Amino acid sequence: MKKGLIAFLLFGLVTFVSAAPDADVYSVLDFGAKADGKTDDTAAFQKALDAASEAGGGIVYAPGGNYFFAGHLNLPKAVTLKGVWESVPAHNGYRDHGASKPVDGGTTFLVTENEGNEDGAPFITLHDNSTLKGVVIYYPNQISDDEPKPYPWAIAMRGKNPAVLGVELLNPYNGIDASQNERHLIRDVQGQPLRRGIFVDEIYDIGRIEDVHFNPWWSLKPRLFRWQQEHGEAFIFARTDWQYVFNTFCYGYNIGYKFVKSETGECNGNFLGIGADDCYAAVDVEDSAAFGLLISNGEFTSFHGPDPTMVSIGAGNTGSVRFENCAFWGPCNQIAKIDGHGTVGFGDCTFVQWDRNKEGRAAIQANGGSVLVRGCEFQEDKPQVDVEQNVRRAVVTDNILTGKARITNHSSHHVIISNNSDDQ
Repeated sequence: MKKGLIAFLLFGLVTFVSAAPDADVYSVLDFGAKADGKTDDTAAFQKALDAASEAGGGIVYAPGGNYFFAGHLNLPKAVTLKGVWESVPAHNGYRDHGASKPVDGGTTFLVTENEGNEDGAPFITLHDNSTLKGVVIYYPNQISDDEPKPYPWAIAMRGKNPAVLGVELLNPYNGIDASQNERHLIRDVQGQPLRRGIFVDEIYDIGRIEDVHFNPWWSLKPRLFRWQQEHGEAFIFARTDWQYVFNTFCYGYNIGYKFVKSETGECNGNFLGIGADDCYAAVDVEDSAAFGLLISNGEFTSFHGPDPTMVSIGAGNTGSVRFENCAFWGPCNQIAKIDGHGTVGFGDCTFVQWDRNKEGRAAIQANGGSVLVRGCEFQEDKPQVDVEQNVRRAVVTDNILTGKARITNHSSHHVIISNNSDDQ
């Protein structure tokens, strides 16, 4: 009798534990979604999302299938839209024969609305505490071998604590608009956004971007890829306070990481383990906040374009930019061009290649502001640092130089050049 009672109670407990979450899960198939790649599933998805919202929140589940969308979606607060993927997949089958394609399996969204209209509604807009997870976003009508068609943002993040997790942005024109929100979380996102990857602005409470990888898996056809390198911007940061960016990478853009000033201000933040490969400019700073851009453990290459330069600091910069323990390589023209009125520092960095055309260009050319170059290694026997006349202050000390020291100073202001170890 006791054994039977215990078994009954255990069975009831297991049933309760396993069944409870199902009460908060809504399948889009139950609301009319067809997942056949041709029937418009927009209305069915929105009905499921609204039903979850009316119940106080929940998970809207999209089982494996190809979902066609002629419209756009709004994720209400406290609602998660979830596909089958627990970690971001990769689909390079349109580029590489025999590899998997987005329509081969899993949860894939086929997006078609607002073709040619960059200013239209985003495909998916998140609100307070809403999450998009485990799906592939694919634009089947996008051009793979020429200038791409404009589309609006694939995802817009609004409100408090919106999250995008485990999502493949295979080929959007514009990826994620992470502006006008608080504490956004973007994690485990990959793909090939063509014009813009992630844009951040109007953030007054800390946002986080982690493990994002933009690589040309969808198409490397010459005319499209050349357009991407001439126009594409992978990460764009305007006003965002205490932004955290961790383990991010981009390949083949005009600018890898771009910092601008918007109507609401500039960026300050912590950028750890970031990388930009084969971008015309790896880091471009038009302006930054006085509190600083702290860039650590970065890896950067630039070797294509009219003037491949790893770091470009514009004449409008008034803030502080620091590179610590970063590596720069690839046959570029220069490692850094520095202008403006702010302070730019390089500490414990490795400079491998520059002056690819043997024009006598210095690795670091400082035209304005204040400059710190300390404890770095210059691996080529070429000019290392050029301090021009408008530089207000400069400290170039304790560096390791290959060949002879070629550090020039044209500034009449306070400049310290000392304790640099060369081969002479």
